[in-house]
Formats: sequence, structure tokens, C-alpha cells
Amino acid sequence: MSDPFIELNIDNISSTPLCCIYRKKSGHRGVDEKKNWLIDRFKEGHTYRKIENEETAFIEYAPLEKAWVPIVGDNYIYIYCLYVLGEAKGKGYGKALMESVIKDAKEKGKSGIVMLGSEKQKAWLSDQNFASLFGFKETETTAYGYSLLTLSFDGTLPHFTQKAKEGRNNEEGLSIYYSPQCPYSLPRIEKLKAYVEKNSIHYSFHYIDTLEKAKDIPSAFNNWAVFYNGIFQTVNQIDERNIEKIIKGFSK
Repeated sequence: MSDPFIELNIDNISSTPLCCIYRKKSGHRGVDEKKNWLIDRFKEGHTYRKIENEETAFIEYAPLEKAWVPIVGDNYIYIYCLYVLGEAKGKGYGKALMESVIKDAKEKGKSGIVMLGSEKQKAWLSDQNFASLFGFKETETTAYGYSLLTLSFDGTLPHFTQKAKEGRNNEEGLSIYYSPQCPYSLPRIEKLKAYVEKNSIHYSFHYIDTLEKAKDIPSAFNNWAVFYNGIFQTVNQIDERNIEKIIKGFSK
């Protein structure tokens, strides 16, 4: 196919909608924060490649050393997202996007590419079965069901940090880690904060706004992670009913 993709950059980002949140093109705090986050990341080699029309097909990746994830390794690329949804499916976009990052990694002399997987497909993750078609293999796992999918060009392998492998923290009550990388996170956390304060629920919300904080989180997933009494719960963006369900589960 002819190349139907464009890459976001400082010049076009203000006028280009994000694939994952088309229905909120402007006036949405999460979108504004995401775009500001991207502007700061472009100078670090972050790539956001998307379909030029208003379908949902995009890939987002960065050098692992600068990627906001608790994964360490030398000379790798980390894929944050590779999504093709809705009407964009079945047109070869996913294959073209994956081939583009592999080509980019090889041209830059990278040691390989790594992305997040899981024992069972979970929300917010790219399709790991699709990744296996390109040679990605599971090379490390956490204690709570997540894994690294690695395409190594030279035999080296990246690793989770120890905190991310264990998936625990030492905080009581509800704790959530979130970042501006996902445009849905900030509006969601504002609603949850109002709810927990109204209902006197003990909480700690951690805003991941630096690379150092991102590398130090106790969860494999960097954009959103929920813990209760120190135990990992989910990477799904919960609501009030989910909070009550989690609390009830611990009170039995």
C-alpha cells in the first residue's frame, strides 16, 4: 500500500487529533496534557505514527532508555501502543505499522524491540499474538500475569525492574499510579479523588510526571495501575463501583 501514515511533531501536533480519543479533539484536559507530554518527548526520540484520516490506527514508541516504563535495557526500542480498531481493521495497517518500527530499529542500529504482554489479553495492551507473527517472544514475566515480549536482533534481553516484577507497594488503602501519557487518566483521577474524599476512603494517588518516577513504579503498566493495601489490582481505569468492589473483597 502507499504510505497512509503521518508522524506527529512539534509543527503539526496542535492541529492533529490523537487516534485514541477522536471524539474529544479539543477542550479536553487529557488531550492537552497528552500533547504537551508528547512535545517534551519528541526531542528524546519518541515516535507517534498514525493514519492520516480519522480511522484508529497508530503506533507509539521510544528508545527504551527514555521510555516511561519500569523496564531496563540497552539500545532497545519500546513499543507503548500499537492499535488498529473499528473500520481500520483488515486493511493491513497493523502489519505496516509493525514493519515500520522494525525497519526504524534496524536502521538506527538498535539491539531489538520490546513491548508489554500478558498471560491473557488485557485492556490497553496491543495484541500479543499479532506480535508473535513478527518474531516477538516472551522473555520475562511478573508475579501478577504480565510479560515482556522481545524481538532481539543481537541476543541481548531487557528486563523488568525488581519492583515491577513483584507488583506490590507498602501503602494502606487505595493507591493509583497514573500519568499524562494516557489522555483518559487525568479526567478519571479527578472524579475518583472527589469520590474517595467524600466517602472518607484512605487513598494515595501518584502522578507520574518524570522519567525517574516512571522507571520506579511497582507495576508493569505505566499509564494506570491500581493497588489496594499494597496488592496490585488492575490496570483498568476504575470507577466508583469498582472501588467498592475492591474494598469489599478485602473485608471478607
